[in-house]
Amino acid sequence: MHRWIYAAPLAFLLLAAQEATGPGEAVRYLPQSSFGRGEVINYKVHYGLINAAEATVETSGALERIADRPCYKATVSGRTTGSFDFFLRIRDQWRAYIDTTSILPMRAQRDITEKGYHKKETVDFDQLHDVADVQDHNKDNPTRTSVKVANNCLELVSGFYYLRTLNLDRMRVGETVKMPAYFDGSNFLLEVVYKGRETVETKAGTVRVFKLVPKMPANKIFKGENAISVYLSDDRNKIPVLFQAELFVGAVKVDMYQYRGLKWRVNMTTD
Repeated sequence: MHRWIYAAPLAFLLLAAQEATGPGEAVRYLPQSSFGRGEVINYKVHYGLINAAEATVETSGALERIADRPCYKATVSGRTTGSFDFFLRIRDQWRAYIDTTSILPMRAQRDITEKGYHKKETVDFDQLHDVADVQDHNKDNPTRTSVKVANNCLELVSGFYYLRTLNLDRMRVGETVKMPAYFDGSNFLLEVVYKGRETVETKAGTVRVFKLVPKMPANKIFKGENAISVYLSDDRNKIPVLFQAELFVGAVKVDMYQYRGLKWRVNMTTD
């Protein structure tokens, strides 16, 4: 079974700035009150009816300092469970240090073990000059390269948090958000379409949500342009509570089952 069964529902997130006047300053000011330090959200990953993996999205309880900027340390981690662990054995950790003012990544790290595949990487973003320093920590052949990235560039983990800064109350159904992103040596522009409000069932309860659908390019994994649906809580947190993906080899659901440390109350239908 392909390792994308775990990673695919999360990977879609890969995805008028104020000019900075010198080193150590933010390239833009993006105010937000949806998240802060000490959040933890836990998910079950289902492949069809099978409980295949668990995932966690969290922010550290303390700020970090990268390139003289205060940053949230945000981590997405996942591991296979049960029979999937026997056949695949995934142990993944994706981390970003996200500038508290611009909500842009200053550093991103990947430490991935997926069956016989392993990758450890650090990417330092110079958001002022739109350049990234990429270090591959391969113990046999370590490399370091400099790559050009788009203005206000995001990556996987910071993409989670950028979506939560959007004022979805003011968006029209069908409106598109464009997200410049860098991942694994490539720059691209991801378009995410707002689909309106719904109510969904999660293992944590029934939640009122905003629905977002990223436009997926033609590929051999996802079944069509609208194969992935993302549901953010319809409240001031805007936490991702559910992901659904249609693959050519079946359906995947990433379902929130518990959370703690949120700034606001979640909009459950039983509240």
